[in-house]
Amino acid sequence: MLTLDNLEILSYGAGTPSTTLVGMACENAMRGYPVWPEVPIYDAVIFCDLHAEPSWVYRQAAFAADLCRRAGIPFYKLDVDLYGDYLNRFGKARVSSIPFWTLGEDGKKGRMPRQCTVDYKIKMIERFVRYELLCYRPRERTLSVDKHAHGLHMGIMAEEVRRAKESKAILFENKYPLVAMGWTRSDCYAYNREVWGIETKASCCVFCPFHTGYFYQHIREHDPACYASACQVDELIERYQAHPPLKSQLFISKTHKRLRDLSDADCGDMQTFLYKGSPVWTGF
Repeated sequence: MLTLDNLEILSYGAGTPSTTLVGMACENAMRGYPVWPEVPIYDAVIFCDLHAEPSWVYRQAAFAADLCRRAGIPFYKLDVDLYGDYLNRFGKARVSSIPFWTLGEDGKKGRMPRQCTVDYKIKMIERFVRYELLCYRPRERTLSVDKHAHGLHMGIMAEEVRRAKESKAILFENKYPLVAMGWTRSDCYAYNREVWGIETKASCCVFCPFHTGYFYQHIREHDPACYASACQVDELIERYQAHPPLKSQLFISKTHKRLRDLSDADCGDMQTFLYKGSPVWTGF
């Protein structure tokens, strides 16, 4: 088995901040010196394709893959079909918990736990690093030299510092360069646009419950295939009971309405940030 010390891995979500980290790493590699000392030249940039993200996410992923190729940084796309798994298994078998909004028979509102990111990104990246990069054999014990020895970088920004948590994965130490640099979404967007000429938006599954109503109005008008996928999941959780059964109804929209029933008033919650004094939609 090949032992590699101190790998630096980027969990690439293909959104605005992680695209900034790709750009900085590639800039360091192309120029031959640390223009951005907080960001390493990554040993691997890993994108988990969940099969259900807005079209701009895949454009941003293609941009990052090409940039990494030019800079000599390995870029990997993992086929991780969260969307297909939900369509095929929800109501029939246990599935990863998505933080859907809940409404009980007594009118009590709540939210499901969030496990999908861990199951479909962190665990998949750890498995890939373990078996493909570190060349472990199946069921082989983790060597002490590899325990929390490898950096897993994530595109969490300064305003999201509450999300910057320690790793529970045995191989990784989580790292948050943008938090350390104090960079905000506005900073990342400006860098991507002004240095690399790409206008970026947030990444997130089309059926993620953290989206605004405006997001669904936008994709309904501009990305109908993505909207159809989101409605398909929304109808699935309406029609079938979770396994094991729940007493609450599940919803994608925080309004506790079906996506097809969202009104214009429900969609007036666009999230923006300022770029050169003008508002820019985040993509959520």
